Amino acid sequence: MAFHERIPAACLAASLAALAAATVTPARAADDGDAFALHAQTTVVGQAHPAFDAAYSGANSLQPGADARETWDVTLYAGAHPWKGGEIWINPEIDQGFGLSDTLGVAGFPSGEAYKVGKSHPYVRLQRLFLRQTFDLGGDAQPVDADLNQFAARPTANRLVVTLGKFGVTDVFDTNPYAHDPRRDFLNWSLIDTGTFDYAADAWGYSAGAAVELYEGDWTVRAGAFDLSDVPNSARLDPHFDQYQVDGEIERRFRLHGQDGAVAITGFVSHGRMGSFNDAVALGQATGQPADLALVRRMRNRAGVSANLSLGLSKDIGVFVRAGTADGDVEPYEFADIDRTFAAGVSVKGGRWGRADDTVGLAGVVNGISRAHERYLDAGGLGILVGDGRLTHPAAEAIFEAYYDIAVTKIVHLSVDGQLVDHPAYNADRGPAPIIAARFHAQF
Repeated sequence: MAFHERIPAACLAASLAALAAATVTPARAADDGDAFALHAQTTVVGQAHPAFDAAYSGANSLQPGADARETWDVTLYAGAHPWKGGEIWINPEIDQGFGLSDTLGVAGFPSGEAYKVGKSHPYVRLQRLFLRQTFDLGGDAQPVDADLNQFAARPTANRLVVTLGKFGVTDVFDTNPYAHDPRRDFLNWSLIDTGTFDYAADAWGYSAGAAVELYEGDWTVRAGAFDLSDVPNSARLDPHFDQYQVDGEIERRFRLHGQDGAVAITGFVSHGRMGSFNDAVALGQATGQPADLALVRRMRNRAGVSANLSLGLSKDIGVFVRAGTADGDVEPYEFADIDRTFAAGVSVKGGRWGRADDTVGLAGVVNGISRAHERYLDAGGLGILVGDGRLTHPAAEAIFEAYYDIAVTKIVHLSVDGQLVDHPAYNADRGPAPIIAARFHAQF
């Protein structure tokens, strides 16, 4: 079945209606800019791969036969500006579709638009509902343009920003101007976010919590606390906040040869019921059963740290580098089966060939796991996204991605994307898997 045939006409009508609604002119506040804002976006991604070599497959494998899937979403961004510095935003969203192999089989999964929960028919989720308050602390005014979940504003260089409610941890932490948005730039999970940043989230990537950001000149310090899922990799957040994550980040912005750059160090500590890989393997050997983390979970901590660099080389060219490591003895809780990662890439705007709003991106990432993690997968264990039943010949998972984003109009973009996944799920007996994608994105 063709990608477009899987999206009911009613859903397309809803997309158009939502986007049309976003063109409504907001009311004006008497003293502080717009009082209300309404934006919308819709994105369709079709992704496919041909058959590839695989000596064996398991429950969480990328299936070696040819496969094609699609995902579709439409999001409303409704905001109120009730007082100076205060913003309230709500983001209801309609989602539909599946990732390749039901979003399984690759640690650095190839589509950031594919959630861990897939459905054939559209469904509605409230993804974000939060309050953001900005307190000016002095310095020059820094104009901020209106955008999704952002009012036009002129905060001072020195300021305190508090965000409270339901939102994405990566809305605040581990951001990068060249690789962070699967609707406009790279698609791969471990390129748009640091693969080892096991950030608190439900199966759709959102959590409840609070973040505080202190901007002082070229420095920013961020801290946050967020709710973990009730069990690892769950669609439901812990209702009692007994399992949680603490995040911290320090960022330094700079200019080099007239171009903007930034480097950030991000750390996290998760506190929840998690299993040890060694404990799971030992129990499996004692019982003659495949290793199972669910049988050895108890309250533990898991920590990780990462670095994130962005740097403009010219008006049209920017590069990014991400690297991270996390505790490889304890299972990742929310994001991906990655214990160490290194990613780098380049983004080029089309001004050099007369297409100023087009973008070309090229990047690669190498993901790895600990020896304990390898032994667990070889003992038949299943992770968040991977698990081939055994792991006879472990190897680093290497992924290369390239995309071309075409600005059809100011609001409509079309993209083509290609990825090559070598050693999917750290398995040298499977792959490489070439993956192609087409993306439609419209945003007001």
